[in-house]
Amino acid sequence: MRVKRISKAVAVGAALALALTACAPGGGDAPSESAKTSASGTGTNSVEPANSGLADLGDIKTQDGEIKISVGSPEFIGYNNLTPQTYSTYNSAIMDRVLSGFVYYGTDGTIYPNKDMVSYEKTSDDPLTVKYTIKDEAKWSDGTPITVADAVLAWATQNANLKNSKGTQLFDSVSADLGDTVPKGPEGDAAGKEFTVTFKDPDPDWEIQTWMAQPAHVVAKQGGMSTDDLVKAARAGDASKLTKAAEFWNTGWTTKPGTLPAADSIPSSGPYKLKSWSAGQSVTLEANENYYGAPAATKTLTFRFTDDGAMVQALQNKDLDVIAPQPTVDTLAQLEALGDQVEIQKGDTLTWEHLDFNFRDKAAFKDSLELRQAFAMCVPRQEIVDNLIKPLNPEAKVLNAREVFPFQENYAAVTEASYGGKYDTVDIEGAKKILEEQKAVGTKVRIGYSSPNPRRTDEVATIKSSCDQAGFEVIDAADAKFFAPGGTQERGDYDVALFAWAGSGQITSGQNIYATGKPQNYGEFSNKEVDAAWKTLASSLDPAVHLEQTKKIEKLLWDNLFGIPLFAHPGLSASSADIQNVRHTATQSQIVWNAEQWVRAK
Repeated sequence: MRVKRISKAVAVGAALALALTACAPGGGDAPSESAKTSASGTGTNSVEPANSGLADLGDIKTQDGEIKISVGSPEFIGYNNLTPQTYSTYNSAIMDRVLSGFVYYGTDGTIYPNKDMVSYEKTSDDPLTVKYTIKDEAKWSDGTPITVADAVLAWATQNANLKNSKGTQLFDSVSADLGDTVPKGPEGDAAGKEFTVTFKDPDPDWEIQTWMAQPAHVVAKQGGMSTDDLVKAARAGDASKLTKAAEFWNTGWTTKPGTLPAADSIPSSGPYKLKSWSAGQSVTLEANENYYGAPAATKTLTFRFTDDGAMVQALQNKDLDVIAPQPTVDTLAQLEALGDQVEIQKGDTLTWEHLDFNFRDKAAFKDSLELRQAFAMCVPRQEIVDNLIKPLNPEAKVLNAREVFPFQENYAAVTEASYGGKYDTVDIEGAKKILEEQKAVGTKVRIGYSSPNPRRTDEVATIKSSCDQAGFEVIDAADAKFFAPGGTQERGDYDVALFAWAGSGQITSGQNIYATGKPQNYGEFSNKEVDAAWKTLASSLDPAVHLEQTKKIEKLLWDNLFGIPLFAHPGLSASSADIQNVRHTATQSQIVWNAEQWVRAK
């Protein structure tokens, strides 16, 4: 299971996600459930959905024209968005239109099957067994059928038991646990459309495991083998035969900015395909004319790399049609000033801001719970929420948990059991006393985050104003390459990291962040009790067990101060009034979650 940062694996200072499944196109005829978090803005003459999933647009045809979008300024990274270097909300915003998965998230985190591509059913609880049937019509844009071989490749890339000659994971995937979770992988004819997976232990998040990603026939060809040979090697655990294929999967789709890989190596399984890339400017998608499901509503989508501060003006000037800026008071005021020219989308989100301590090397807080406690005592969480978040969401609260949100039903039960309110109020004198006792007055605290990010700059300034009074020396360690490969975060050259995680309501994804040695445990926190609680939670299908273990995990993370939760992000996006079907979502998928349904009113 994965988790995305909003500064993502190739973080850019926004947030990370709590698990990954590609978005799906098509109509929404999944179980009905009203959108709990969607606020305003469905677009003029937009189709009102029956639930939180994709709207049923009926019999549509792709309309000529272009819709221009920006979800931020970071450069596009590449076709393969599942490596630690490419796993970013910004990259996924583009590639989720191109590479479809078996499920997608509705606006409130409800899981919906991608019925254009697949159907599935759980056939047994003991052992947990699921049968998948890929639609006969499902094919890659180059005409190659989507088959069980593609599912086997997805499994192999997430199998840490496949190791290279150096003893490290063969496929450089952000996820590494599927080989242990489903030891035999997908069982079925590699060239067929049906397969079964049998889980070693119960998996609460079985429905969102990634069984479809990149094309097996392309990886096999680049690896100098047939698709059938690739499948056989993966199932046999023969890493030596997969070495060349893995090398291509790891880096072969990564090209210099502005240069797309060869067209025959980047087929699409979704409603759009990659058309062009202008370095530092934009990526353009065009409708996949060979798509087997509901066609894209608009022929061309262009994703422009625009700074947050320039988005509103670009929207007003018609240089952009849909924007997803970082929510700030000034941005909201600017959008409201545009009146009926725009539709504003607002609502709760499953993205949350936090400060994470670094437990690596010579970080200031590595070996001292007392110093972590002193820092937590001086961080003015309420002031940050009051000044930066409440003007956007008057109901905003300081966040006192990591796995649940204030607008969710179980939040009160979890926080009452796990957190006693010790850090609700700033205690300068208490923090100062600890620093004096530890002979640590003057301790430098480098708060690292991805820049530019005006709100985070304000957060750090607010923390510095408070914590310097206690005897710390807070340093704004912002870095444009904080989350980049080889950057500050990877080097561990910080004391506290400030970023966000963006999720979709998964049950077990936090294990990837807090358990020892997991891929997204960037600060290298380690606690045996936390590990054991996650193991219990992740191997049960019982909601009562999930709640019990979540309470335990949250308490342990507070008692040991893994980090300090701050607030849930308010959602804010906007679209030109003539763009139909733009809908807010609380999930990591961002405003573009249903971009294949957007269309300009005639």
